[in-house]
Amino acid sequence: MLTGDPEHNRRTLQDRLDGPPGVLELPPGAWPLAGGLRVPAGWTVRGPGAWLDAAGPGDEPVLHVLGSDVVVEDVGVRPAPSEPGEHGGDRGTGVTVGEYLYAAPPTWIAGVTLRRVRVEAPTRSANAVAVMGAVRGVTVDGADITGGHTGVAVHWGAVGGDVHTVRGPTYHPHDLTITGLRVRDAVEGFYLSSVHDAAVRGACLSGVDMGFRLLPGDNTARFAGPEVGRRITVEDVCVRWRGPRYAVRVAGWGRSEIDGAVSVLRYADTAVRRCTLRRDAGDDDVSSWSPLVLESVAGVTLDGVVVESPSGGPCCPLAGSSG
Repeated sequence: MLTGDPEHNRRTLQDRLDGPPGVLELPPGAWPLAGGLRVPAGWTVRGPGAWLDAAGPGDEPVLHVLGSDVVVEDVGVRPAPSEPGEHGGDRGTGVTVGEYLYAAPPTWIAGVTLRRVRVEAPTRSANAVAVMGAVRGVTVDGADITGGHTGVAVHWGAVGGDVHTVRGPTYHPHDLTITGLRVRDAVEGFYLSSVHDAAVRGACLSGVDMGFRLLPGDNTARFAGPEVGRRITVEDVCVRWRGPRYAVRVAGWGRSEIDGAVSVLRYADTAVRRCTLRRDAGDDDVSSWSPLVLESVAGVTLDGVVVESPSGGPCCPLAGSSG
């Protein structure tokens, strides 16, 4: 039984999740939570009409998926205010699958589905959904995100104490599919950093400072295997952006934070297709912005990328939806 007591709710739910795997049904309503919940392998967490509200500051994900064959569906989460920093992308989130830095080589997490997850971030300081490190076979379908930094952040992981002492090996998300993504009023819609065999299909990103980025990942040229940067597709994405830089950035170069060396991670069989980029009407700060920034992107195909003039209307049917 969930109550208005955040610690009671956290303890009750975590005790259940620490038991034999099964289905955790959350009742409708908004339930305060003291800290986050670890979701081990084999669990389904669902709750139409349910919200988990992180109570108080902290950088734990509200739901941290740490095992394979997990489903999270029809659940709303409101993470607490958090400022995890530039290299804390797996912290302070609504949902994180995997981890960024590991003390020792991890076991791969596979077969995770996030379906119709809703995230309402109270600030623009932390990512909403993170998929990081040793994860594969992940599906994110129908995520609906308001606020926060990046709507869906997909990033490589590594063994190391911090980003400056990464020693490898590195782990790169793959067999990843993101469909029907909606992001509003965030710094960024999504990014893919040092992945392979990944697809984003059908996304509506509105009121964002940046739409999306496709990145090689810092440090990865010295560790990454030959598959990284291959077979990536981004298609049918609408971006309505307002920031001072760009709507979309595709880059192949990265600067190592270990020694500052610049290297290029080559793409292959990678495409950005049928994307519409529209500047928010009435935003006059255009001194340095560009709709599309391309940097060392041999191996990337661009097809049907359209830049439209501001018109005041939504650039895709879902842009004004709040449900």
